[in-house]
Amino acid sequence: MDYDSPWKEAMEHYFEAFIGFFFPEIHKDTDWSKGYEFLDKELEKIVRDSETGRRIADKLVKVFLADGTETWLLIHIEIQGYIEELFDERMYIYNYRLFDRYRTDVVSLAVMTDPDEKYRPGLYVRKRWGCELNFKFPVVKVSDYGKNWIALEANPNPFSIVVMAHLKARELGKGREEERKQWKIRLVRTLYERGYDRKDILELFRFIDWLLILPEELEQQFFQETIMIGEEKKMPYITSVERLGYKRGIQEGIQQGIQATQEALLEVIRSRFGNFSDDIHQIINRIENFQTLKSLLIKVIRCENEDVFRTLLLEAMSQSAAH
Repeated sequence: MDYDSPWKEAMEHYFEAFIGFFFPEIHKDTDWSKGYEFLDKELEKIVRDSETGRRIADKLVKVFLADGTETWLLIHIEIQGYIEELFDERMYIYNYRLFDRYRTDVVSLAVMTDPDEKYRPGLYVRKRWGCELNFKFPVVKVSDYGKNWIALEANPNPFSIVVMAHLKARELGKGREEERKQWKIRLVRTLYERGYDRKDILELFRFIDWLLILPEELEQQFFQETIMIGEEKKMPYITSVERLGYKRGIQEGIQQGIQATQEALLEVIRSRFGNFSDDIHQIINRIENFQTLKSLLIKVIRCENEDVFRTLLLEAMSQSAAH
C-alpha cells in the first residue's frame, strides 16, 4: 500500500490546515497572511549529501512568524510501518546541515503514521567527557488521534479527513473489505455534511479514494452510493468522468513514487560503494513494491560491502515476487 504519495499531496494542498491540526501552537504564531514557500530544492541538496537517503514525504517550508521573523520548518512524515533505529539521528543530520548551509532558524517536526504505540522518537543525544548534545524535536503520533474518534469526526479541519482515512486504511485490512466500504462512504458523507466547497470535496475525495482501496465489486457499490449522496445533498460533484481521472492520477502518482524510491536507493548505494554492478541497477528497477524498496534503503546503510547488499537485494526481490 502506498501511503507516501497521498500524505505528501495532502500536506501540499492543505499545508496551513496540516500545521493547524498537528501543531496548533506553531499555527498560532505564524503570520499566514504573508504566505509560505516550499523549499524542495534546498532540501534535496541536503539529502543528496547524506547517506540516509531521500525521503518522499519530507518537506521544507519557509514561513513568517507574527513578529516578522523568517523561519524554516523541516517537516518529516514517517510513513514506514516499522521502527527505524537511525530516525532521531537522521532528523538531527538534516537540521544541522540545513542550518550550516543556509544559516537560518530550522524547526524540525515529525508526524509518525506507524501503528507501533511504543515507538516514540523525538530526542537525539550524544555525549562524552562533558561534551553533550541534546537535539529534541516535536513529534506527533497519528494513532493517538484515533483514541478519541468522536472528537476527530467533529473536527472541521480538512486534515482530520486525511487522518481518519489513514487510520481506517491501516485498521481494516484483508477480510474486512465490507467495513472498509462502509467507512469510505461515511467519510464521503462527512465531506458534504461539513459544508466544504466543491474544490475541497473533490480534493479530499481523492485522498479517501486513494487510501481506502476496495475490490472492484465493492468499488462499484461505493461509487453508486457516492452519486446518491451528491444527489441527496443537491451537490452532485463526483461524476464518472472525474472518478476516471482520479483513478488515472492515482496510478500515475503511485508509479512516480516507486520510481523516486528506486532512484533514492540507487543514490544511497552509489554513496556507500561507489560505482556498482549493472545487475544491482537492473534488480532494483524490477522491484515495484514500496515497502520492499524502503526496507532496502535502511539495510544498505548497514551493509559492509556491495556483495552483502546484493545477497539482501536478491532475497528482497524473491519476497517481493512472492507477494
